[in-house]
Amino acid sequence: MVTSSPQFLSNSDAFTWEMEHDAALRSTVVTVFVLDRPPDPARVREGFERAVATVPQFRQRVVPSAPPAPPRWEDDPDLDLDFHLRHVTASPVDGQAPGLDVVLEMARRAEMADFDRARPLWEATIVDGLTVDGVPGRAALLVKLHHALTDGIGGVQLALSILDLGPEPTERGPLPAVPVAPEAGRWAPWTASAAYDLSAVRTLARTTLRSVPGMLRGALHPVETARDVAAVAGSVARTVRPINRTGSALMSERRLVRQLGVHQVPLAGLKEAAHACDATLNDAFLAAVTGGVRRYHERHRAEVGDLHVTMPLSLRDDGDALGGNRITLMRFDVPARIPRADTRMRAIHVRAQRMRSERSLPYTQAIAGALNLLPHAYLAAMLRHVDVLASDVPGIPVPVWLGGARVLVQYPFGPTIGSAVNVTLMSYVDTCAVGVDVDTGAVPDLEVFLECLREGFDEVLALGVSR
Repeated sequence: MVTSSPQFLSNSDAFTWEMEHDAALRSTVVTVFVLDRPPDPARVREGFERAVATVPQFRQRVVPSAPPAPPRWEDDPDLDLDFHLRHVTASPVDGQAPGLDVVLEMARRAEMADFDRARPLWEATIVDGLTVDGVPGRAALLVKLHHALTDGIGGVQLALSILDLGPEPTERGPLPAVPVAPEAGRWAPWTASAAYDLSAVRTLARTTLRSVPGMLRGALHPVETARDVAAVAGSVARTVRPINRTGSALMSERRLVRQLGVHQVPLAGLKEAAHACDATLNDAFLAAVTGGVRRYHERHRAEVGDLHVTMPLSLRDDGDALGGNRITLMRFDVPARIPRADTRMRAIHVRAQRMRSERSLPYTQAIAGALNLLPHAYLAAMLRHVDVLASDVPGIPVPVWLGGARVLVQYPFGPTIGSAVNVTLMSYVDTCAVGVDVDTGAVPDLEVFLECLREGFDEVLALGVSR
């Protein structure tokens, strides 16, 4: 019998987990795969069985530990795959098969709803009986995950363990044995906390030993060492500095209602636009988003200056296991007021490069641990003053199939986590799918915002055409 040992949430995941006492700060991730036909349910089920066997968090729930240890993952003794994996057929409306809007409504409700915290933090629903872009017989797979289970890149890796590279099943060998966790006794929270404390002591000892050469160098070069310490301290201060108000006076309200929208742009066109400005794909994406927000303000006759933007930054290494959340959220101000897309993109490039080189990045978990000690109300107020959460996720570069059905596009929807809007871009083959999740308190007119966002992307894409 194979056994598994307890695994604790990282400080950053524990931070988001505890913040979810406020429903507006939930870290729910939703993605929609649009399929050319209904998939084979048995093959889809087999794919998720493999995910359950190979990725611990797919079969585990989050349980509390005795302080000071953070919550930990624990195998669910009542795991029921039929609860997590569902299959529905969309009902015809006036004799016509419904479109993608039905799935987006399901995704909207999934984005707003909490998880059953007594179970693993994922759900998946096959929806067939759809007409998409005028073509009947389409289907979709809607997947809901908690951000603690995986980040965007980890989600793509997980998807590849479920998807096939052709209509026929990919040979992956027999299912591995599912590790069996020892039964959790009444003293489990305290024994787990003791194990966590012992591990922390060992980590501190290793860190101290590794730091001895640096301490010796610091004694020999005190001025240089003082400068390094000051640089790190300044970087940490910039990372956690409080935000007392939104950058946008227009998008300042916050509510619990969400609305979702989608858009598509050509991957090659976005890359050409970036190259025309000696920038990155992510810079072009941010230039389009901020251009859309600027147009939205103009439509409402409101001024806009710098926007407070939060952007996930991946810390994932090649050797990291499937699943898990290995990102840090970095915050910086973006100049939405600049009217020219090329000038705006170059300015964003400079600021984004500065943000990516922050010396606080290696201390992400320590910073999150310190933030966990602050009052939740104070931290919630900070998060509610972020204007835009923007995420660029490199997706699957080749065509894939799910249970014999070809994936046509994948739309990602990230959580707002207190911001006015989350705009997430994910590439698939030669297309970038854009998922938009708005807080209706900040953006009550989704269609107007989507129109402005489309104009923002068109403005950026034109840079590549005119090159």
